Amino acid sequence: MPKQKTHKGAKARFKVTGSGKLRRRQQGLNHKKMAKSARRKRRLHGETTVSPADTKEVKRMLGR
Repeated sequence: MPKQKTHKGAKARFKVTGSGKLRRRQQGLNHKKMAKSARRKRRLHGETTVSPADTKEVKRMLGR
């Protein structure tokens, strides 16, 4: 049986922590930045965890 290939788009967007949790960038910070307040843009910095509903699918795309 052939090997499962990693989804390259998922590989670029998600990171697996040492404990196996999935991290992702927050949405909403790519464009239309003038319309958003500085406070809102600050809150969107950094990473957050992937929701439990999406974890199974993302792990499958990453070959885990």
